[in-house]
Amino acid sequence: MPPVLPVVFLFGPTGVGKTDLIENLSGSAYEIVSADSMQVYIGMDIGTAKPELSLRKKIQHHLIDICTPDIQFHLGEFLRRADKACFEILGRGKIPVISGGTAYYFKHFLFGLPNAPESDPEIRDALQEELNSRGSQVLLNELSSVDPVSYERIAPSDHYRIMRALEVYRVSGKPLSSFSVPEVLRDGLKPLIIGLQRPREELYRRINERVDSMFRSGLVDEITRLTSQGYTSIDPGMKAIGYKEFFQSENGSGEFDLSLVKQEIQKNSRRYAKRQITFFKAIPETMWISPEKQEDIMKLIENFREENRL
Repeated sequence: MPPVLPVVFLFGPTGVGKTDLIENLSGSAYEIVSADSMQVYIGMDIGTAKPELSLRKKIQHHLIDICTPDIQFHLGEFLRRADKACFEILGRGKIPVISGGTAYYFKHFLFGLPNAPESDPEIRDALQEELNSRGSQVLLNELSSVDPVSYERIAPSDHYRIMRALEVYRVSGKPLSSFSVPEVLRDGLKPLIIGLQRPREELYRRINERVDSMFRSGLVDEITRLTSQGYTSIDPGMKAIGYKEFFQSENGSGEFDLSLVKQEIQKNSRRYAKRQITFFKAIPETMWISPEKQEDIMKLIENFREENRL
């Protein structure tokens, strides 16, 4: 890393209002590095709440639309691409702003990866076969037994992280949670860490309204197009909230119970937001601010840019 890499972190739970703030940044001074594990997928636009193309033209965004939904996008790949994007943005005399809601992306960008064993292809293939033949609940039961800490941390739908935790245990005989993340910032990193927060009931209302808006904007057409392209419930992208619920409600005739789908997306989004808040609260040196205090947030970011003479 360079002697000093100034970077703004702007995070918060789904629906809190990150995009509204980004709209007020200047494209001549900042570029965005997306920290969203599902906005990487091409064609998954409405369900992942990707920024509008008009905003992405106004201020450059990175790590959006970079792979197809059948590809598993790994944490290590995010770190590699995010590092590269930040260096390039800095080289253009701008400040990188890492923004999104995938909490562990932020944590590992700040502190690096734990010193866990490398992937073992044979064990990974065996776990994939178990998942395909016996279902995810069997793997979840095993994870609960051998690594209850990771079991509590990982969403039941996150098959990649479930298999990774079991892979580490089978390779090393130790739980993934025993391999701690470094506790000091990566060398050269100079962050401004801003967390956005709203009262819980207000956040949940916004989430419900956002899901309603997704349906009005064509979410059903989007999932129909994706399935017509051959994507199914086993593809990594299709396991995202906003997509997996369609497959879970499918009645065997290719039709969806849309009322049920909407309710499940809203419920799962609220639960996800609750997990995000818990994870984000553990990130040190975060300045927690209401997105309604937009002027104060903009002043913090501008002062940070001026301090770094960019």
